[in-house]
Amino acid sequence: MKLSKQHSNYQSEITQFISSLKEKNPNLEESQRAGRALLWDKSPIDLDQQARIKASNVSQQAYVYQNKLK
Repeated sequence: MKLSKQHSNYQSEITQFISSLKEKNPNLEESQRAGRALLWDKSPIDLDQQARIKASNVSQQAYVYQNKLK
């Protein structure tokens, strides 16, 4: 199905809003990437440290308030 020429140039209101926002603030995408790097993109995981942390965990009994059975 081929769209008519009128429909091929259609942009939704949201697309128009985002385009105008990018025109007003050309550094928008760069600042979004910087924010993402600050909050989410962390350094690679150290597998040795992760294994030490997992090995150092103390297992907990099923019901913590019950006295330990001998």
